[in-house]
Amino acid sequence: MKILNILSLLIFSSFISTGQVTSFSIDDSKLNKPLADTLEAIYKSDQSTRMAYIQAKQQNKDSNIIDSLACVMKKTDQQNLTTINAIIKMYGWLSPQKVGLNAAQGLFLVIQHADLKTQEDFLPMIREAEKKGEILSSNLAILEDRICMRKGKKQIYGSQGFTDKETGEKYIYPINDIDGLETRRKAMGMPPMQDYVSGWNVEAYKKELQNIEEIVKKQDIR
Repeated sequence: MKILNILSLLIFSSFISTGQVTSFSIDDSKLNKPLADTLEAIYKSDQSTRMAYIQAKQQNKDSNIIDSLACVMKKTDQQNLTTINAIIKMYGWLSPQKVGLNAAQGLFLVIQHADLKTQEDFLPMIREAEKKGEILSSNLAILEDRICMRKGKKQIYGSQGFTDKETGEKYIYPINDIDGLETRRKAMGMPPMQDYVSGWNVEAYKKELQNIEEIVKKQDIR
């Protein structure tokens, strides 16, 4: 089964579901406004650079344009990481209750888009934040999947996809224990796979999994 449309792999989207941490009670009068403004700007820069890059690829723009946008995105990611490292060192993890939803999401996205070592370094802090209700459970799940993928392991929650470099077809990265997938997703406040991926069919995915694993191994998808 070829995945026709993979949702929410790079661009953040909020969703309502049952699970652990899925929403927050935020009092705007109690927010740290200077920090909120800084992180809001980071959130916007993270998303705008990715949107421009993704749209350029979807529109089959000239390779020079795509490469240029990729460089801008990489530079923006590094600048944002430097900023959030300094912020976290001074203030610790900043939840939506402290800086607002988009600002807190900006904090997470910089880590989600960082290198593997950075992601692994922040994972314990994000796990603790999730336990305290200071980050969406789905964010933790997405980060754990991304780390698994980068380490060449099967993902847990089915959040990560990839594109076959030879054919351009999109697939969901190999998933561990597919039969328990929906239970794990629900526990982390994530929507069912059929709402997350257009054309999702679990039985078809099982049949194609070996082929997907071969593509991943051959092309060293991480």
